[in-house]
This record gives sequence, structure tokens and C-alpha cells, in this order.
Amino acid sequence: MRMKKLPIGIATLTDIINNNYVYVDKTPHVFNLTNRGKYYFLSRPRRFGKSLLIDTIKQAFEGNKALFKGLYLENNWDWTVIYPVLHFSFGEGNVSTPEHLDAKIAGFLDMYYQQYHIENLYDEVSTRFAYLIRHLAKVHNKVVVLVDEYDKPILDNIDDSDNAKAMRQQLKNFYSVIKSQDANIQFAMLTGVSKFSKISLFSDLNNLDDITLDTRYADICGYTQ
Repeated sequence: MRMKKLPIGIATLTDIINNNYVYVDKTPHVFNLTNRGKYYFLSRPRRFGKSLLIDTIKQAFEGNKALFKGLYLENNWDWTVIYPVLHFSFGEGNVSTPEHLDAKIAGFLDMYYQQYHIENLYDEVSTRFAYLIRHLAKVHNKVVVLVDEYDKPILDNIDDSDNAKAMRQQLKNFYSVIKSQDANIQFAMLTGVSKFSKISLFSDLNNLDDITLDTRYADICGYTQ
């Protein structure tokens, strides 16, 4: 029997399943998260498997059942219901100015507007984000929002306090849309390295359930012995 490879640096469930990598089944956690609540926040160090977790949740909500063969979720998920997933990852590259951050977010939005054939009626990113969610919810009933490395634009500029504050304000404005669109969102999760208090970055998104130190989810990322 061929020995499975360790998925070092692999952040997508598709690669792991299709290329014979070791996968420690985390899908019971996905089941529990989606059945116990709606809005979550998770902080873990880099290279701990946050991106893989986010991708696993994405694949489940998009209905890719074949990837979950033999896993807990295969027989514990409603595969007849599929949701559009808006996945934003700030992990790639460095964002050095507020203008660069606007352009990065606009790039994500442009991709989804094109994917779902939506006419672009607005310029400001948070307005465009809200319109995207509303439009998709009309067609698909609900939307899933996943944000990976939510804090990286701030951490990239941590030595420049003015720039970091500007980044924080822009992200705060963007993330506030998630709460304002509550009626149209089925599930939302944000992950990152650092924890910002609910009175700063997440003052508007103050309904997040922080599971960072929740013992029920202690092994949600990475390996156990």
C-alpha cells in the first residue's frame, strides 16, 4: 500500500483528496459550526491550517460531495442545497496603501460580479459588497461569506501606525456589511493571526462567536499526535 504524503503548504481540500495526501477529518467540526451558530471568528498562527479549514467549508456549501467520500460530512450534510460562497483571502502579497487595499477588494468583487453576471452599479467597495450579497440572495435565498487572513493588510503595515489605522478603518467598513446583510447570509467565518477587540475592527460586526479558545474546537486546525 502506497504511503500517503503529508500536505505541507497545501491549502485546498481538492488537492489533498485528489493527490493522496494525509487528511485528518475535520468535517465533524464543520457540521457542528454550521448547526450551532452562524457567525464565527478563529485566530491561529500562520501555517496552522486556517486556509484549508475555510476551503473545506467552502467546498461543503458549494455541494462538492465527491470530495467528502469517507469523511464525516458525506452522510451528515444536506447536499441538495447549494449556496453561493463569497471567499475573500488577504493572504497573498502585501498591501502597502489604502488605495492598494481598495483595489484588492475591488478585484475580488469584480470576479464575483463577472462569475454571476451581475451589472456593476456602484463604485464604493462596501456598497458593491452589499449589493452583491442582496442580488445573490434573491436568486439563491442565502449567501455564505468566508474571509481568510482578515487582518493581514493591517499586520503588513504594523510599523506605520497611520497606514495601519487607515487599513483598519477600510476593513471595518467592509466587514460591517456582513452584519448589515444578516437576513441574506446563511453562514460567515473570518480567520486571522491576531485578535482585535470588538470595540475596534469588529465594533460593527459584534455578533461574531470567537471560537479561538473554545475547547470544543481546540483541534479544528492541524494535526494531533
